[in-house]
Amino acid sequence: MPDSGPLGSSPPEQRPSPPTAVPDAPAPVVTDPPVAPIPSGFLASLHPPVTLPSPPPPTPVSPPSPVASPVSPPAPAPAPVGAVPDVPDTTAADPGSALRAVLRGPTGPGTASLAVAGRYGPPVPHPQSAAPAASAEGRAVPGLYHHPVPEPDPVRVEEVSRRIKRWAEDEVQLYPEEWEGQFDGFSVGRYMVGCHPDAPTVDHLMLATRLMVAENAVDDCYCEDHGGSPVGLGGRLLLAHTALDHFHTTAEYAPAWRESLASDAPRRAYDSAMDYFVRAATPSQADRYRHDMARLHMGYLAEAAWAQTGHVPEVWEYLAMRQFNNFRPCPTITDAVGGYELPADLHARPDMQRVIALAGNATTIVNDLYSYTKELDSPGHHLNLPVVLAERERLSERDAYLKAVEVHNELQHAFEAAAADLAQACPVPTVLRFLKGVAAWVDGNHDWHRTNTYRYSLPDFW
Repeated sequence: MPDSGPLGSSPPEQRPSPPTAVPDAPAPVVTDPPVAPIPSGFLASLHPPVTLPSPPPPTPVSPPSPVASPVSPPAPAPAPVGAVPDVPDTTAADPGSALRAVLRGPTGPGTASLAVAGRYGPPVPHPQSAAPAASAEGRAVPGLYHHPVPEPDPVRVEEVSRRIKRWAEDEVQLYPEEWEGQFDGFSVGRYMVGCHPDAPTVDHLMLATRLMVAENAVDDCYCEDHGGSPVGLGGRLLLAHTALDHFHTTAEYAPAWRESLASDAPRRAYDSAMDYFVRAATPSQADRYRHDMARLHMGYLAEAAWAQTGHVPEVWEYLAMRQFNNFRPCPTITDAVGGYELPADLHARPDMQRVIALAGNATTIVNDLYSYTKELDSPGHHLNLPVVLAERERLSERDAYLKAVEVHNELQHAFEAAAADLAQACPVPTVLRFLKGVAAWVDGNHDWHRTNTYRYSLPDFW
């Protein structure tokens, strides 16, 4: 997993309600109406930047049938939040604006009925300020192409932070007392609220929050400098993975496996977080998550193998490793956290898989850039994109870092262009909403890195 920090009796918290009720956003379930086709050629006529519209009011996921979105009158258009370009005067060609244009629909006389996403509901509960979080602490990497986001809802941030700490301390005994400050400094409540603005309830946000904390605990305690080591990592990861993808064996050996799930903090965290998730998600959503976690673990193993042999990969090899050792498991569950389901056949489309892969790749390079100085100050030799560029392409530290910014920007533009193409090719409401959710996760992930000055500081290269 990308750079992480240590993460870890009151009664257990209320789990997400199975499909009959969503606590703070009840809504009748009806069938989505037919969607008007998006006419070809209209993208070029739009005037970027525009803001993604508010999503439909979420409904609980009800296995095995996907949940339809309720029909509501169009919501008022929010104030635009523009992209921050990597070079001047590129806004008009911004593919991210194209993505937002597709989700918003065409503009001009007679086009109101073609505004696809805006037809499906009022703003999300707990509305946030439409202004970018310009007052938040921290600054963006200069030249980094990104989109400002509204400040995460402080009420939700506080509640998620309270619940996740209670879970970490009381339910899974995740971390020793001396790690408490680092757990708090991780600011996971702000992180998850910012990445999932369409989550209908705090219970839904907690699904993502527990999984995020569990993933980081495995990374820290198995891979990194809080007891981690590349030696023997494969065996530890395999046994931890059985908490996500259960071991099916004989009656004689099953009890020993079940007992092993409580044997260390990472496995306790995986087991508990996945238990909450499978109760709220559909079977296909749970299996999708397991698959992406297997990808993550394979990336961990590649990085560990290079550490054991002292190998510095070629730049393309490093980027290939980072396509697996990256944030992908987080945005891929955006529909489950939003309380709906992107059907499995639509999720499996090659163009959807490209969108998700590019989102994971771009967000992971964001992590490399913001954690650069932190990793330089840590013991050992940490691979990140600037380090690999410096060694393999014989660049100065500054030039390698600035080239890594360019790599990120190209990946981010490619993600937004691919999402725009998919939205135009397949204007199904759940596809449009899922693309919006992934884009929101990408933006929220950057904002968390930018503002988490407890963990990150920028190098003095400008």
